Amino acid sequence: MLYWLTGLSDGGDVFNLFRYITFRAGAAFFTALIFGFLFGRPLIDLLRRRQGKGQPIRNDGPASHLAKAGTPTMGGLLILSALMVSTLLWARLDNAYVWIVMGVTFGFGLIGFADDYAKVTKQSSKGVSSRVRFLLGLAIAAVAAALAAYVHPDGLSNQLALPVFKDVLINLGWFFVPFSMVVIVGAANAVNLTDGLDGLAVMPVMIAAGTLGLIAYFVGRSDFSAYLGVHFVPGAGELFIFTAALIGGGLGFLWYNAPPAAVFMGDTGSLALGGALGAIAVCTKHEIVLAIVGGLFVVEAMSVIIQVLYFKRTGRRVFLMAPIHHHFEKKGWAEPQIVIRFWIISLILALIGLATLKLR
Repeated sequence: MLYWLTGLSDGGDVFNLFRYITFRAGAAFFTALIFGFLFGRPLIDLLRRRQGKGQPIRNDGPASHLAKAGTPTMGGLLILSALMVSTLLWARLDNAYVWIVMGVTFGFGLIGFADDYAKVTKQSSKGVSSRVRFLLGLAIAAVAAALAAYVHPDGLSNQLALPVFKDVLINLGWFFVPFSMVVIVGAANAVNLTDGLDGLAVMPVMIAAGTLGLIAYFVGRSDFSAYLGVHFVPGAGELFIFTAALIGGGLGFLWYNAPPAAVFMGDTGSLALGGALGAIAVCTKHEIVLAIVGGLFVVEAMSVIIQVLYFKRTGRRVFLMAPIHHHFEKKGWAEPQIVIRFWIISLILALIGLATLKLR
């Protein structure tokens, strides 16, 4: 919104700063961070009053989780509010990629909010049925994928870019939309499965978002994309502002979510943020790199899939409990130990993902 101030610039004044994505990304970060600090406590107090008993705690989970009874959920509203306000203020609103990613974030946020609301009002760990959530997620992802294919330049539309192999593009044709739907919905649900411990999901999301934001900035500039040997996606650089706002909002939330959490992110936040990561990957043509950068989320999701399939086939379990972070809890790891080690893994994977930009 504030980008229009560049029209007041003669090229040598403060208004000229608004032309630069880096300046607006920094401003978006601090706007979202300050928003989180200002409104975090009032929102938590409101959620506590409205929800009463807070998020229901599963009886079949680790025993340590029973001490968290009464903690309110839907804390993702804090991140999403900070993210949306900051992005609307600092991003170019004539950029299609910004609206695609914001639309996915908002849509999955609504699905998560409905699920959290059902759990709180019924005081049950079962909210909206998984089938309904899945179908709604597919619908949102289908619209986003079709729009991305339409907005992408002719040489990249419906194409799948491969990391390391700079000149390789696979023409998916009509299959690009269902492939992108899997990326977006898969990312949303993988982050949702990871959100099981205080602070476990939000930091890896911020790390992944920061990595994808840098990638968006690089592929959105013809000089950087030519130097790195990646495909130029005009306009994608504006997503750097979105990711900066996400990191700012995430840090504001983490202030209150650090163990012991004053509020849980809930599906409101995890589905929305996961969907956002998937949408950014689709828009920047880095869907495969997302699987590396977000490798922690992939492992969490695969642990659930493996557990379910193996149990159905043999009646036995591979892990003591799935997702895999609960397996380590059952083995006696302390919650902060798991969280910090998973953060370290996320950072390592992010660096590996960034390395693919130059390994060509």
